[in-house]
Amino acid sequence: QVQLVESGGGLVQAGGSLRLSCAASGRTFSSYAMAWIRQAPGKEREFVAAIRWSGGSTYYADSVKGRFTISRDSAKNTVYLQMNSLKPEDTAVYYCTAGKTTVWGIPKTYDYWGQGTQVTVSS
Repeated sequence: QVQLVESGGGLVQAGGSLRLSCAASGRTFSSYAMAWIRQAPGKEREFVAAIRWSGGSTYYADSVKGRFTISRDSAKNTVYLQMNSLKPEDTAVYYCTAGKTTVWGIPKTYDYWGQGTQVTVSS
């Protein structure tokens, strides 16, 4: 059974930083893309960043490029999202996802989802 467990969310002031973690278990993810997807109240799910487990290629939404960094630790089966220079508009529930997708920027193409972690950025 696939499990994706997020941690690291919280409340931070604008300009601050947070690091989200996603512990993955239940299968081998070597052929998967791992992504962070967020959803703000009243808005649709929005792709944030993705990384291919094998090889480490990354892809970012324009809204976070240069501020967020996605990475993975294969030994720990964990994916991270380092978020710097946070803005109030980054406030959302952040989900860790996994999928054998080639369309990295489309949330519905990811098969497995964690329970989400809340990130709140105050102005």
